[in-house]
Amino acid sequence: MKKFWVGVCAAVLCWVAFTLPVLAADSAHGGQIFASNCAACHIGGGNVVNGAKTLKLDALEKYEMNSLEAIKTQVTNGKNAMPAFAGRLTPEDIEDVATYVLGQAEAGW
Repeated sequence: MKKFWVGVCAAVLCWVAFTLPVLAADSAHGGQIFASNCAACHIGGGNVVNGAKTLKLDALEKYEMNSLEAIKTQVTNGKNAMPAFAGRLTPEDIEDVATYVLGQAEAGW
């Protein structure tokens, strides 16, 4: 029985350790950041520069961009026609907008 409770405690600690950073992000704030900085090119999850590389879930999966870390890296550093936002947005802003984008993609925009 003692092993059972040790396992339960370990599972809860893992859940807390891996879930809290995601919960810390503010998706509503991310939506505001998106509207101000991203929507001109990515309105409704689209992409006016490259129609194949949208923010829709299937495209994010195809291009291995379907994680918070991948999206944060893209927003921070930019790539191809997308500018880097590292100097314009704080790390918290970038995390919030990544959370918003991934949530919208999972919900189907």
